[in-house]
Amino acid sequence: MENTKFYDQAVSNFYSDKEINGYPISSLDIYAQHFGRVCKNLHDIKNLNALAKREKWKGSLPLRTEILDKEHIVVVTDADLNIVYATQNMHQMNGYMPDEVVGKKPNMFQGEATCRKTTKLVSQAIKNRKPFEVTLVNYRKNGTVYNCKIKGVPVFDITGKVVNFIAFEKEVA
Repeated sequence: MENTKFYDQAVSNFYSDKEINGYPISSLDIYAQHFGRVCKNLHDIKNLNALAKREKWKGSLPLRTEILDKEHIVVVTDADLNIVYATQNMHQMNGYMPDEVVGKKPNMFQGEATCRKTTKLVSQAIKNRKPFEVTLVNYRKNGTVYNCKIKGVPVFDITGKVVNFIAFEKEVA
């Protein structure tokens, strides 16, 4: 890190007599943003693994792949569909911070433009304790709409009882 101590000053001096008023973003800036995102994602994975252990989930879910590789937002509800966990990257998709949604139901993201036929399919899958995959029109915190692809699965404990539902979500065109 000692080698980069005076990087900003050197770049500023280099561009000072040029016609451009700024200088390019350094690769360190880009790396720092990515590093911060990865750290938050790893923190979410750790918390989700702790939740899985506490709830005695049967089997394992590909949390690392879904969060790190596919960049999915993860929302976990209890058996009564109250949100118990949401990953930090949710804020990028819909403007909500995780602590704003915990304790609420996922239908908080729905509104007038949300397809009732699709929500009925989701409700039926949940009632039957079956996985589902749909695309819904959801609403951001600021009221604008977005298409959200949701892959939801029931999560069973080691006794076979449904203890949670987990949804892997991503905004799509």
